[in-house]
Amino acid sequence: MLEMRPDCERCGSDLPAQAGGAFICSFECTYCADCADQLDDHCPNCGGELLDRPTRTGEALKRAPASTERRFGG
Repeated sequence: MLEMRPDCERCGSDLPAQAGGAFICSFECTYCADCADQLDDHCPNCGGELLDRPTRTGEALKRAPASTERRFGG
């Protein structure tokens, strides 16, 4: 199950689990669309490809809430 991180690791933008616009690598590093575009869709941590993160809504989000741990370092 995806961790569904709540923010962009590069700029700190909010990335709610139920909204589109988040991009992840295979290690779940998470970026907003603008940062993913600036990174040419490659994760700066592992070099992996950044792909659209699926959304999690409704009952699925209630059963498996998104992470609240923010990753942006400021």
